[in-house]
Amino acid sequence: MKFGVIVFPGSNCDHDAYHVISKHVGQPVDFIWHRDTDLHSYDAVIIPGGFSYGDYLRAGALASLSPVMASVKEFAARGRFVLGICNGFQILCEAGLLPGALIRNRDLHFVCEHTYVRVETSATPFTGELKNGDVLRLPVAHAEGNYVCDDATLDQLRREDRIVFRYCDERGEVTEAANPNGARDSIAGICSRERNVIGLMPHPERACEDLLGSSDGRGIFGSLATTLAALA
Repeated sequence: MKFGVIVFPGSNCDHDAYHVISKHVGQPVDFIWHRDTDLHSYDAVIIPGGFSYGDYLRAGALASLSPVMASVKEFAARGRFVLGICNGFQILCEAGLLPGALIRNRDLHFVCEHTYVRVETSATPFTGELKNGDVLRLPVAHAEGNYVCDDATLDQLRREDRIVFRYCDERGEVTEAANPNGARDSIAGICSRERNVIGLMPHPERACEDLLGSSDGRGIFGSLATTLAALA
């Protein structure tokens, strides 16, 4: 299996994602510059966190128009796997690969702290090694992580079991106090209808070593690697 990490001007978590795939997952991985369009050799691509194009328009809006994103849409349409983290989640929403949008945090401040998220569904390629109700300790670092969508979209996400992670406290209780950015329904991550595209605001790649305060993110990358191995 082979992974690719897409790099935009302003990406700053690309090396973190590369490190996790190469050192912890133990699989080949390449950086993919945003102007490159050939993804045929990859089984999964990661759109990392950062501030693509400086977030000068809306977070992820300019990056969604980069040449590589047309290829990412084709890649996803073929059933390949796409993981968008933080700014990557914003880009996936702006590109129309995931519904809804990410807007300014409720209190308008940049949030950088460890949070807890609850696994809402293990029925995705990214959570197959986890269980419903598992609580993961993952860091967030964003100013625009407030997930919003209309009522019809929220009903659809619930009905199709596409809410993958929700913010919670350390006991797994979903409360407003545990919601760091005001996201609707405490949503921290969702997946596409086909379940091969996922976006989440917390950073699992920054939670794969105990030295960093948590290794809970390994379950997400491990689940994806297991899925790819089974398909191979």
